[in-house]
Amino acid sequence: MQEKTSPGPDPTDSGRQHGDVNAGEPGPVRPVIPAAAAKRANASVIGMVIALLVSIAAFLPIVLMNPLPKSDGFRPEINVSEVARNATDVAGFTPVAPDTGNTFTSNYARWESGTGSGVPTWEVGFLTPKESFIGLVQTRQPNPTWLVQLTKSAPVTGTRSAGGQEWELRDTGKGEKSMVLEYRGTTVVLTGVAQLDEFAVLAAAVVKSMEGSPAVTVSPSASTAP
Repeated sequence: MQEKTSPGPDPTDSGRQHGDVNAGEPGPVRPVIPAAAAKRANASVIGMVIALLVSIAAFLPIVLMNPLPKSDGFRPEINVSEVARNATDVAGFTPVAPDTGNTFTSNYARWESGTGSGVPTWEVGFLTPKESFIGLVQTRQPNPTWLVQLTKSAPVTGTRSAGGQEWELRDTGKGEKSMVLEYRGTTVVLTGVAQLDEFAVLAAAVVKSMEGSPAVTVSPSASTAP
């Protein structure tokens, strides 16, 4: 008797089937740029670079022929004397307009009605030759609280002579200082971080300006309107 056996899978057939399946799968596609197209692309890039260099070469002489002006920045030209004259009527006194020649420049000059502080003031800002700042404030209605706030509670550390007058010196010890003078009916306060020699120059000009104007008679009826 012959035993019938079912034929099993042939290992060779299995390998052949797998091989056929793998053979049918597409492999990774690698684009190939024709040599002519690659040459044209490189030529375009080179042309752009050349055009950029030509543009720079064309504008460079123009830039070099027109250098930027050497300036420390915009500084408005303030005519302090003119603004002071305009403020005389409302101030009730002639505001100081120190003449320091061309050494100091002013960046503002204004009359403040004192709405917030209760003390109407004439204010001028000065830039010194050493690029520091000194603010000038003048009033005929000072009070101790206002003066302490204006000088940032700086203690009195001595006096300085300027313009033939003795100014009270107040120094915070942190660079900022103030010089205070009560003279001819008004109080003038100079405050800033400048050196004392620059303070002295401005203070002398202030005294000269005050002496060239009528003395102020303090009166409660002085106008404080803006």
